Amino acid sequence: MDGDLNRVKDIDSADVFIATLEKIVNDTVTSDYWIITLPNDLDSSSARSPGLFAYYAAQNKLNAPVLFSSVRVGELLDPSLKLKKKALDRHHLFPRAWLESSGVSDLKVINHTANYALLEWPDNIEISDSPPNEYMPKMKERFDDATWNEMCEMHALPDGWETMSYEEFLPKRRVLMAQIIKRGFEAI
Repeated sequence: MDGDLNRVKDIDSADVFIATLEKIVNDTVTSDYWIITLPNDLDSSSARSPGLFAYYAAQNKLNAPVLFSSVRVGELLDPSLKLKKKALDRHHLFPRAWLESSGVSDLKVINHTANYALLEWPDNIEISDSPPNEYMPKMKERFDDATWNEMCEMHALPDGWETMSYEEFLPKRRVLMAQIIKRGFEAI
């Protein structure tokens, strides 16, 4: 980043500044970035990873609904909301207790970026420790097919994810998360 800032610090023309920024973006954000680099960057358990923030920003930019809700992500990420309880929870799609009971004990694996989705807190409480193949049918009943499909797409949920093994799910979701980030980037 310091190198990029040095490339623009002495520019005094708007046209040159824009051209320089476009060159930096084009040199960095190649097709391989979206297919290889970004999905690999999302292979993380950091709650503060740039890739995760980019994913949430893209969901906001794309006006994505909160998972299992008709409310939009941007509405509940609004920092001006003053609520007693956070409007959104980071939900483990494969709940921690369920993973642990299935033999997964490494917190870095359990708290993987691709295992999280933004949910309204009542839904997170309702799901609790249920496995995806149990809670997904109940959640799906709330929505028509078009709304459900949009929601699953905007939350980068692979088809049939609720019946996948956790090890199969994580890399597939990372690829789809990268595609959502790309769509958000292109919408800017």
